[in-house]
Amino acid sequence: MKIIIVGADTPHGIERYYIKYLRESGVEVLLFAAQNLFYEYYQKGLHHKILFRAGVSPIYPIINFKLKKQISKEKPDIVWVFKGMEIHPSTLRWIRAQKIKLINYNPDNPFLFSGRGSGNKNVTNAIGEYDFYFTYNQNIKSQLEEQYSAKTYFLPFGYDIPDGVYEHCASLPELRKVCFMGNPDQERALSLIALASRGIAVTVFGHGWSKHVDHPEIEIQGPLEGIKLWETLRQYRVQLNFMRPHNMDSHNMRTFEVPGIGGVMLAPRNREHSLFFREGKEAFFYSDLNECVQQIDYILNLPQETVSEIRKAARERSVLSGYSYADRAGEVLREMKRIVGE
Repeated sequence: MKIIIVGADTPHGIERYYIKYLRESGVEVLLFAAQNLFYEYYQKGLHHKILFRAGVSPIYPIINFKLKKQISKEKPDIVWVFKGMEIHPSTLRWIRAQKIKLINYNPDNPFLFSGRGSGNKNVTNAIGEYDFYFTYNQNIKSQLEEQYSAKTYFLPFGYDIPDGVYEHCASLPELRKVCFMGNPDQERALSLIALASRGIAVTVFGHGWSKHVDHPEIEIQGPLEGIKLWETLRQYRVQLNFMRPHNMDSHNMRTFEVPGIGGVMLAPRNREHSLFFREGKEAFFYSDLNECVQQIDYILNLPQETVSEIRKAARERSVLSGYSYADRAGEVLREMKRIVGE
């Protein structure tokens, strides 16, 4: 089987996990880095930005031409598009006309854009053009099936933590403090300020938080990467997980990264979180600010032995339930084999 993945070639792109593990399974996987081509053009100067925002930039036609050229050369069995902001619907129709199976996976909500990078008219106009959809969100899955008669598969996010990294982080001393790791938006800032106003001290890691919050109970740190990220997710006693507006009823990457490293997650109570983890045993949930405060107080005052049991249970659930990206890639491969009739 030969697959062309259309997406991004970045250290943080979710594509990299599927490329890695599909290749390890013997699949020939090629990456067409459409997002990189776009940003190389867009970041060249103000002139390019003005042209793009005015709707007269040539970059999307160039990207689509290059994609067609690579497809014509490689003749893949599957083209798997991640999000698809750079890809014209007409190009998708051309791909299907070549008798190539066309699959989409959007790590954002295709029906609700929460920022400039979360979608555009190419995403909107392409809904219904694919042969098959992987989706992380059960409500999106239902909407695709009911409104577009789409064929879908529920593919949640996951985690990718080498055993050596987990063992190192598990050996570190705990910090009996509250942490939030992520970049700011208005809703997240308001939530943190509300907690701080109730006397909850929170350490925040991410870009640009000083522009959004200013409170003596909120300690602002810069973004973390690599081993420092995993160490921090593990060490803090409480890991807050705030949903973006387009994910309020779903989950995000931290949903699996925190339990995967043996962290103690406190997240909104919703159907998907309750599906993945047992409340009070493997993770903690809240429905409103008052309950969030109560849960934080409860977790901070738990005996160390109890917290250790929760950390162990969270990790075991993650491993045994197949929440790693290696496991997710196995699910993807099984579906792809079925789609192409292998």
